[in-house]
Amino acid sequence: MGCHKAPHEKDGKMVKPKAGLRLDAAWAILKGGESEQAAVVPKDVAKSYAFEVVSLPKDDDMFMPPKGEALTEQEVAKLKLWIEEGADFGGWEGNLEGKPAVAAKVELKVRDHAVLFERLSQGIQPLDAKVVKALNTKVGAQVSPMGTSTPLVRVDFLTGVGACSDENVEALLEIRENITQLDLARTKVTDGALRFVGQMPRLTRLDLRHTGMTDASLEQLAGCKDLVSLNLFGTAVTDAAVPKLVQLKSLQSLYVSDTKVSPDGLAKLREALPDTEVVGALELSAEPKKGGDGDEMRKRKKQQN
Repeated sequence: MGCHKAPHEKDGKMVKPKAGLRLDAAWAILKGGESEQAAVVPKDVAKSYAFEVVSLPKDDDMFMPPKGEALTEQEVAKLKLWIEEGADFGGWEGNLEGKPAVAAKVELKVRDHAVLFERLSQGIQPLDAKVVKALNTKVGAQVSPMGTSTPLVRVDFLTGVGACSDENVEALLEIRENITQLDLARTKVTDGALRFVGQMPRLTRLDLRHTGMTDASLEQLAGCKDLVSLNLFGTAVTDAAVPKLVQLKSLQSLYVSDTKVSPDGLAKLREALPDTEVVGALELSAEPKKGGDGDEMRKRKKQQN
């Protein structure tokens, strides 16, 4: 906010947001800066400029923020997940100063996942802090609450992906009733891990990107009746997985890009799961337009140097 909020006076001088980009309002985030390239494009991480600049190497000229503490790996992952889920601002509008008469629409609604979490929270208790700490020490699991008013948690291994194996997932059975999101991306888990994942009754999101998953054990997920998102990007699944995947009727999003699922297999998935967004091809973002926020920032950096 120090660099990207509404114009304001500081030390007798008027300070404008850098590159014209404001992040202090929902409408401004969707509008973008001087190039009007949106900082966030709901459900499209590749086109979301804000995610791009916080994910760059720290020595890159465009890395943000240029000063102060960078976002942690967990925060970057949370930003990515929020964009993938539709960048829902909930009831937050932010600073309405300068909002144009016609602005990008920000829907204020009861969020579907909030309703789902409320239902799934029934009958379970919040986790004991000692249990969470023990899991982190024992298997490297990062356990994060999904909110202040829910006992549901998200689990990932972002700080130790290379050390996470099937045994680590088995250790999570101690808190299986509370797990609603599980990120195993880039870990060493194999098909054997799904035997334990399938025992998590409140699981809604499962990320298996770039793991050793194949077609072998996907039927183990049949017990996850509320699974709404499954990411198999970069795995070895093939068309043999299609009959198993079509049984997951609760899915809203299914990612099978960079796998061996053929166009025919994709067609079968989309036909059998008409209400599911099936992503089967990696869409590369277009070349940044000259005069965009990135070019403007580079120009200003060059002038400052």
